[in-house]
Amino acid sequence: MNFAELGVPSNLSAVLEAQGITVPTPIQAATLPDSLAGRDVLGRGRTGSGKTFAFLLPLVARLDASKMPAMPRKPRALIMAPTRELVTQIRESLLPLAAEAGLTTQTVFGGVGQGPQVAGLKKGVDIVIACPGRLEDLMGQGHCDLSAIEVTILDEADHMADLGFLPGVKRIMDKTPKQGQRLLFSATLDKAIDVLVKRYLTNPVTHQADSAQSPVAKMSHHVLHVGREQRVPVLVDLTSAPGRTVIFTRTKHGAKALARQLNSKGVPAVELHGNLSQNARTRNMDAFHSGKASTLVATDVAARGIHVDDVALVVHADPPAEHKAYLHRSGRTARAGAEGTVVTLMTDEQVRDVRDLTRLAGIKPTTTKVTSLGHPILVQLAPGERTLVPGGYAPPAPVGARSAGEPGQARQGGGGRGRGRRSGGGAKPGAKPAAQGGQSRGGQSRRAGAGAASGAGASTGGQRSGQGRSRRGGSGSASVYSTSTGGSSHTAASFSGRR
Repeated sequence: MNFAELGVPSNLSAVLEAQGITVPTPIQAATLPDSLAGRDVLGRGRTGSGKTFAFLLPLVARLDASKMPAMPRKPRALIMAPTRELVTQIRESLLPLAAEAGLTTQTVFGGVGQGPQVAGLKKGVDIVIACPGRLEDLMGQGHCDLSAIEVTILDEADHMADLGFLPGVKRIMDKTPKQGQRLLFSATLDKAIDVLVKRYLTNPVTHQADSAQSPVAKMSHHVLHVGREQRVPVLVDLTSAPGRTVIFTRTKHGAKALARQLNSKGVPAVELHGNLSQNARTRNMDAFHSGKASTLVATDVAARGIHVDDVALVVHADPPAEHKAYLHRSGRTARAGAEGTVVTLMTDEQVRDVRDLTRLAGIKPTTTKVTSLGHPILVQLAPGERTLVPGGYAPPAPVGARSAGEPGQARQGGGGRGRGRRSGGGAKPGAKPAAQGGQSRGGQSRRAGAGAASGAGASTGGQRSGQGRSRRGGSGSASVYSTSTGGSSHTAASFSGRR
């Protein structure tokens, strides 16, 4: 079955086909006939199942058919999502469809100045994609009137509930016309979602494309039982293989600390968490999307809605607190039919918690005790030649700004010949760098911190090989290292942070 057979207009099907999307996912095939017919729909599908196009296609088709003009401060459609990243992601998917139909869009979220958002609304837009908090602020200031809304969409409704956004969502939806179409999509259905369904959806059709706990068929799950001192060396080994990796920590402090550690050991990494400004979040995601940074270290803010092609590996550096978070985090890989691997690091004190977590998530992972970097399971999970880049990822310095990179990220050294990069970690501008073991000129590998081995425990012997492409990030030459089966000692600070 193709999109045309489901009722999608031919011009919109052509837009998808140009992107290589020709076969509907189960959630799309289940919901599109009803949503295109104007019915209210409740759709449940796990993360990565294709929910975004399941609501964008009927939205654009309806607005295109009605041909109503966009009015100042009165958008015609509203999409609400829980995070700024998800709002941006939805807009990127929407833009080609909206351009085909001649529709305009406006994102609305906090963390940035409201001026451009207010100007866009005043000019008149067809579709607003918004986080509830900023949208409610602009409504209260008289910049946005929802009385002309034809379609209202809630994406990741369960995550809205988890984050405490439902009171604001209800106040916003109370301002939309009752006769408008409403589409609600969620990864799970629970009592909080039932409240929204009963209050706002009229005779809704419910579609569940898969079990809420069923893992993706092409996603393999592994637990690595490691000592606390082995966690960072194991992460360096996995992330220095070819391909993109997303690592999850429980805390913002942990994400910042781990990104710093990975960069100092030669893995181009960026962080994503709530303490970053919107500009920093955008910059870091752009670096990850483009491949300048091969690893994203994130808190659960990134567990939903962030879609980056070809994420081969998801690592739970800190096991999540509950099973829903495990499934949403894991959904960053094996998206849209692709294969993926999920790894959970487990220390002795976490054995019981991880066992309960995987049982509730409905998965049966393969558990392996790893006592050294030479363990063959590491090459199996992340095949390919290990490559380290001196200094990791260095974000571009703002024009006219002094070179003083953000904490936890590498920054560009001076422009003199042979000078490499140093990882951001509190050194004052102009101060002499502290002595570092193994530091050298000419773009060769550095060892970060006293006693830490270059490449997190690299030693000679048994070079690993694989089929993948080399990683790139920042500048300077990459160093390829090999590991031996011997148990090298490592110095690694905890990255879990304060609870």
